[in-house]
Amino acid sequence: MTTERSLEGQRITSFERDGLIFDVADQGPLDRDVVVLLHGFPQTSRSWSLLAPMLHASGYRTLAPDQRGYSPRARPRGRFAYRLSELAEDVLALIEAAGLGGRKVHVVGHDWGATVAWTLAATRPDVVATVTALSVPHPAAFMRALFTSRQLLLSWYMFLFQLPWLPELVIRRICRSARSRLIAGLVAGGQTEANAVRDTDFLVSSGALTPAVNWYRGMPFNPPRRLARVPVPTLFISSDQDPALGRKGAELTRRYVTGPYTFRTLTGVGHWIPEQAPADVAELLRDHLTR
Repeated sequence: MTTERSLEGQRITSFERDGLIFDVADQGPLDRDVVVLLHGFPQTSRSWSLLAPMLHASGYRTLAPDQRGYSPRARPRGRFAYRLSELAEDVLALIEAAGLGGRKVHVVGHDWGATVAWTLAATRPDVVATVTALSVPHPAAFMRALFTSRQLLLSWYMFLFQLPWLPELVIRRICRSARSRLIAGLVAGGQTEANAVRDTDFLVSSGALTPAVNWYRGMPFNPPRRLARVPVPTLFISSDQDPALGRKGAELTRRYVTGPYTFRTLTGVGHWIPEQAPADVAELLRDHLTR
């Protein structure tokens, strides 16, 4: 683990768990409450580059890891290594490495990062002060919506990603022969062209493609406890222009939160909420984190 020490605490740039080394963007005032930012597919901690400074200005320290499969030195083989229990344990190792002296953290996740955030808040409320999920509903609500609404059609790619090697082949071929159409599709979902190019380039050229897809392949191994109810104060932010997530899961999420719950829908916003609407998210977070 690499650290930068000060009178207020220690700045970390990486942490280790079970021989895997994760890169971390540790920013903001060292002596303030910590917000852990968990990215989704197919992004890295760079997806928080607009939101994080707004949190720093509000007096929060942010820890944004490149999660398992995305950090170059944390890419174990096999889909079993990417089950949710492992992903949540990675975040616990990050919290311990930060040396917070037992203080609870605020956890914010987008896309797959939201699923990890839900899991951590449900299974380890002793370390989570509040949880905020962007785009993706509670896992139990998502599973219910999958079989009771059009969510099954919207999530067709999840089933494709269960296959060995074929998803990687398809993604690479699309990036070679139909890249402009892929970028256009991401832009239609709310992403900027520059960020769409950034994320697709990273996915196919950094060695992260198979590990990233393995997050989906690990889904059959996820333990039932990921469906547990969440007892900590919860903020769920969805958007009305998300091409991958329907309304049903968002509406059902309230059933799976026993703590104080706030639900907001951003209008005119697509899937990439942290980058498309950072100011809106920051404003909602200020109220949520200080409540």
